[in-house]
Amino acid sequence: MIEKVVEAVLKAGEEVLKIYEGGFSVIEKEDRTPLTEADTLSHGIITQALKGDAPVISEEGDKKPDSLKNFWLVDPLDGTKEFIKRNGEFTINVAFIEEGKPKLGVVYAPALGKLYSAEKGKRARLLDLKEEKEYELPLDGELEGKRLKVVVSRSHADEKTEEYLKRLSKRFEIERVSVGSSLKICLLAEGKADLYPRTGPTMEWDTAAAHAVLLETGGALVSLDGSMFCDGELLYGKEGYRNPPFLGVRSRSLLKEVCP
Repeated sequence: MIEKVVEAVLKAGEEVLKIYEGGFSVIEKEDRTPLTEADTLSHGIITQALKGDAPVISEEGDKKPDSLKNFWLVDPLDGTKEFIKRNGEFTINVAFIEEGKPKLGVVYAPALGKLYSAEKGKRARLLDLKEEKEYELPLDGELEGKRLKVVVSRSHADEKTEEYLKRLSKRFEIERVSVGSSLKICLLAEGKADLYPRTGPTMEWDTAAAHAVLLETGGALVSLDGSMFCDGELLYGKEGYRNPPFLGVRSRSLLKEVCP
């Protein structure tokens, strides 16, 4: 199954790069987020490739009723703002959800030439197309003393995250790493960052594919309740496909130290 997904995202990535390297127009969707022809073209390629296996929920497609048990979850172009800025930090994300949990995930960053993939029970992998090498994840080792590398959004700063990091800074030395799109979660999977707190709004298609990769490296993405306390692993197929605030960690052993 994963081979078909990889083939589809590589094909979509090839077409997206043509638009990225050329000229493109930007329109504003009803939710005031940007949309380019790359989003629409990628959506068409991927949904056509997945058609027939299970329902496909895509950011740019018709939204089927909530509470589906098994379905594909697609973000044809995550990080459209980064795409528009031409900083390379945008991704194509495809996940398969089974009983609310991500069982398969592929994240492709076409401009960076990096493809992350994982299936439940198998080692997550990173294919570096520019180096023509493939790696098993994670790449890095354990937490360095009391130093925490914290991933923060390049385009979505918020006050609650700042308050949380201020509390953490009393016990840890905080090093910030800024990056766009689902690459934030992929940095955790690589072992290049330790923590990713997100209190601002996200949708399920923003996180599912990278979440699948993170799970197979021993990490976790846990939801946060209204009081910012850690809850269980983030689940999918929720009403409106909206995520609650969440906390991503490179290793589950970190949860007891960083959970609010």
